[in-house]
Amino acid sequence: MAQIEVILPKMGESVAEATITTWLKSEGDTIEAEESIVEIATDKVDSEVPAPADGIITKILVAEGDVAQVGDVIAIISTDGEAPAETAPAPKAESTPAPATQAAPTNNQPIPQTNADFSNSNKFYSPLVKNIAQKEGISVAELDQLNGTGQNGRVTKSDILDYVENRGSAPAPAAAPQPAPAVQQSAPVQQVQPTKSYGDDVEVIEMDRMRKIIAKNMLASKQTSPHVTSFVEADVTNLVNWRNKVKKEFESREGEKITFTPIFIEAIVKAIKDFPMINISVDGDNIIRKKNINIGMAAAMPNGNLIVPVIHNADQLNLVGITKKVNDLAARARTNKLKPDEIQGGTYSISNVGSFGNVMGTPIIPQPQVAIMAVGAIRKKPAVIETPAGDTIGIRHFMYLSHSYDHRVVDGALGGMFVRKVADYLENWDVNREI
Repeated sequence: MAQIEVILPKMGESVAEATITTWLKSEGDTIEAEESIVEIATDKVDSEVPAPADGIITKILVAEGDVAQVGDVIAIISTDGEAPAETAPAPKAESTPAPATQAAPTNNQPIPQTNADFSNSNKFYSPLVKNIAQKEGISVAELDQLNGTGQNGRVTKSDILDYVENRGSAPAPAAAPQPAPAVQQSAPVQQVQPTKSYGDDVEVIEMDRMRKIIAKNMLASKQTSPHVTSFVEADVTNLVNWRNKVKKEFESREGEKITFTPIFIEAIVKAIKDFPMINISVDGDNIIRKKNINIGMAAAMPNGNLIVPVIHNADQLNLVGITKKVNDLAARARTNKLKPDEIQGGTYSISNVGSFGNVMGTPIIPQPQVAIMAVGAIRKKPAVIETPAGDTIGIRHFMYLSHSYDHRVVDGALGGMFVRKVADYLENWDVNREI
């Protein structure tokens, strides 16, 4: 019987693991090559894994909710057109610890199960490790003492199974240190209520996975970078008139619309070339100046969450190229089709708060960048117009630019001059520019 392993693919330079969120196919299902069989989630983006070949799914090796490492085998596909009889039980990852079943007969006693509270632990444990710990009666304090072999000392499935095997033959040493940690945990356990009452007139909504990540990242950014924001009001009348003149021709020729966002990005790229010390990051006492100009563009998703796809090497694209990239990334962000590499590596970001009707905002810096610009809504306003014949009052198009920057490395002079330079590029737009 020919079998093909379904491998958790590499999903980006810094992505080492993913959570199996939903199996789209079950054991025994017939699948076709390139057909999506499972949905996965990383701390960056959600995606799907396609089948590598036609066949039948004979084994699912990682259960929903469990974490797998890049390169792990998550399923087996048979290409012979029939599923073997032994696949009927449909084993799941958390029910496969063979060493644990071998340890039980040593005392002929049932393995105790606990409902361990991991909220007081400072370590990260995957759902699979937690499940095994609970089934084997391993306390959180006992688990915290294990030295994991995974990334950053993380306890892996192999680590806990090895511990279970050794623990079964020598239970006394493992149990000895439990009393002291139990006393230490008694106070925080009393503070955690099984159910918290908010009253009868509220709806309690748990944050989804992405919202939890956003909340964590936003808090971390504020704790890391002392934010300062500078504001500039720009007269973009020439820019608005030029876009109105070329937008129909552009759409007819290129098959898509030209919005203001790629124009703003082009101006930011030009300003970064003028002030390269805005295109940096901080590592301890070192300033890391980036040679590539990769612009992140905040995009709202249908569920209300925010994601920041990145236009890599934006300085190497002309306005048409930036426009196509912006439209493509924005469309795939709305349909959750972005790849992990497309939301990494940003060196400077832009947030178009004007798309929500806001005139200005104070955006939070996406780490490890040191600055971000918010562009507000373009509005018509009366303004003083200087002419050779004297000053007059006219109707002009204005917008606010808000520049938030990390005051550890970007002083007010640099932060202010940068946003002023972006405004200058927008105000001095050539109304006769060809596209």
